[in-house]
Amino acid sequence: MKVETRLFFWGVPFFVPVSLIYGFLTNWSEWVGILGILLVGGLAGMIGFYLGFTGRRVGLRPEDRRDAEIHEGSGEQGHFSPWSWWPLVLGLSAAGGFLGLAAGWWILYVSAGLAAIALVGWVYEYSRGDHAH
Repeated sequence: MKVETRLFFWGVPFFVPVSLIYGFLTNWSEWVGILGILLVGGLAGMIGFYLGFTGRRVGLRPEDRRDAEIHEGSGEQGHFSPWSWWPLVLGLSAAGGFLGLAAGWWILYVSAGLAAIALVGWVYEYSRGDHAH
């Protein structure tokens, strides 16, 4: 994860001066853009720190070594739920929540309830039913 860590860490010294230059060019009157660019730099630093921390804990991957072979990256990459409908329900409830912010607060409350049900369903999906562990 060395490449990813460096890529995100390079974003910090880029975005912080860019936000200062942006503030100077707008005569410090447009604070949303200044703060947004500063936050992008902060988020890049947080992601870079996480990737660096995880890379030290996990060790070198085949992508990090020059002498690695293609077959070293094969195999199981994680656990994915191929038949799960809960991510779709959670995404639709998030979309409904954003709609509620724009159109009416009552939609936000309904979407928050649906999101809570979808999140619990997704977390406990493998605790009961056909796919229980």
